[in-house]
Amino acid sequence: MFRRTFLKTSSLACMAGFVKPEKPGMGDDGKIRPAISLNAYSFSRPLLAHEMSLQELFQFAAETGFMGVDLTAYYIPEYPEVPEDKTLFDIKKMAFLQGLALTGTGVRNDFTSADPEIRAKEIDLVKNWIVAAAKLGAPYVRVFAGRESPEGHTRNEIKSWVIDALQECADFASSYGVMVTFQNHNDFIVATEDIIDIMEKVNSEWFGLMLDIGSLPVPDPYKDIEKLIRYAVTWQVKENIKTNEGSVPTDFPRLMKIVNEQNYHGFFPLETLGEGDPRKKVQALYKRVTENMI
Repeated sequence: MFRRTFLKTSSLACMAGFVKPEKPGMGDDGKIRPAISLNAYSFSRPLLAHEMSLQELFQFAAETGFMGVDLTAYYIPEYPEVPEDKTLFDIKKMAFLQGLALTGTGVRNDFTSADPEIRAKEIDLVKNWIVAAAKLGAPYVRVFAGRESPEGHTRNEIKSWVIDALQECADFASSYGVMVTFQNHNDFIVATEDIIDIMEKVNSEWFGLMLDIGSLPVPDPYKDIEKLIRYAVTWQVKENIKTNEGSVPTDFPRLMKIVNEQNYHGFFPLETLGEGDPRKKVQALYKRVTENMI
C-alpha cells in the first residue's frame, strides 16, 4: 500500500511549500496512521469538461503525495454504463504505474423511490459497478440513500427500502470481494441516529460507512464523528464542516485527535468543494491534514 517516494522533490510539492512524507503510517506513539488518498470529486468540473484527463489526475495525486485515488465512477467513460474491460484495465494500469491504489469508486443512486421497479434498477446499477470495481481492483463502491420522501409513506417505511437495497447490494458484493460503503450525504438520511440504525441493521461484513464530515449538520459534529467512527471504513474529509449554523473551517487538530485515538488506519480520502483552483485547494487541504497527523 505504501508507494515509492521518488517524487518527493517534484515541482508540485515545492510549489505547495511542503515535502511529501518519507513514509506514511507509523506515528510517534506507535499507532498506524491513515493513508491519505484523493477523492476525484475535487476535480469534478475539469474532469467532466475534459479539461483534465485521468492520467493528469493520477500524476497530480502522485506528485502531491497521495497514496491512492478514490475514483468516483462519474469520471469513467460511458458512466452510468460500465465500459468494456479494456477501459477499466487501462485505468487500473494507469494508476499502478503512478504508484497509486484505486481506493474505491462510487455511483449516483437513489433507493428512496416508492416504485419498486425503479429501486430494482438502482440496485442493478450498484451491482454492475460492484463487478466493475472488482476488475479495477477498487475495494468498495460508495452508495447513497437517496433524496425522495414520497407522499403516503412513513420515514420508517422509506428507510426500510434503503436498508433492504443496501443488504441486497452487500450480499452481492461479498461474492466479488468488494465492500458497499454507505455515505451519509445530507439527503434522506441526515440524523446520526438514523445512520447508526442503518449500519446496525444491514447485516454484512461487506458493508461499512463512508464517514462524510461535511454532512453532519448538528451543533457539534465532532461528537457525532466520535459516535460514527466505529462504523467507518473510509471517509470524505473536507476543508469545511457543517454545524447547525452553517459551514465552518474544519478543526483538523480536533478531528485528527479523534481519528488517532480510535486508531483508524485505513484510507483517508480528502475532498475539496467550491470555487477556486482545485489543485491549490487540494494541496492546501493535504498540508493541513498531514501537519496534524504527527
